[in-house]
Amino acid sequence: MKIGDKAPEILGRDENGREVRLSDFKGKKLVLYFYPKDNTSGCTAEACSLRDNHKTLLDMGYEVVGVSVQDEASHQKFIAKHDLPFSLIADTDHKLVEAFGVWKEKSMYGRKYMGTERTTFIINEQGEVERIIGPKEIKTKTHGEQIVKAEKT
Repeated sequence: MKIGDKAPEILGRDENGREVRLSDFKGKKLVLYFYPKDNTSGCTAEACSLRDNHKTLLDMGYEVVGVSVQDEASHQKFIAKHDLPFSLIADTDHKLVEAFGVWKEKSMYGRKYMGTERTTFIINEQGEVERIIGPKEIKTKTHGEQIVKAEKT
């Protein structure tokens, strides 16, 4: 997925098993953020930063949706534990992470494995990717502020 590409209509199922569609956000911009795993330090910091900036983002015409490959039960616990006001897509079949090109080979302590590369896609009102914030740019503790500041300039 690159800037100018149209996002898929069916995004997946949220923490309650409800189908999430791009058309659900008609007339709004969408912050679609991909993260590796519920309840890890970096992912929790990122989610909480987006939570803390959620009202500002809504006021600016944005909706926020997170995506990871954990299941619905994991997402429900993550949302409840951190009082997250937005949905999380349970991409257990990896369709969305692969469609957006964020399912990558990673390495930790010399061990190679496949995982989600932390990336945020800003999707405009027409459903097109307007901006991509890559893993090297994302500051997990202030990611919400990063988006707000960038969109105000």
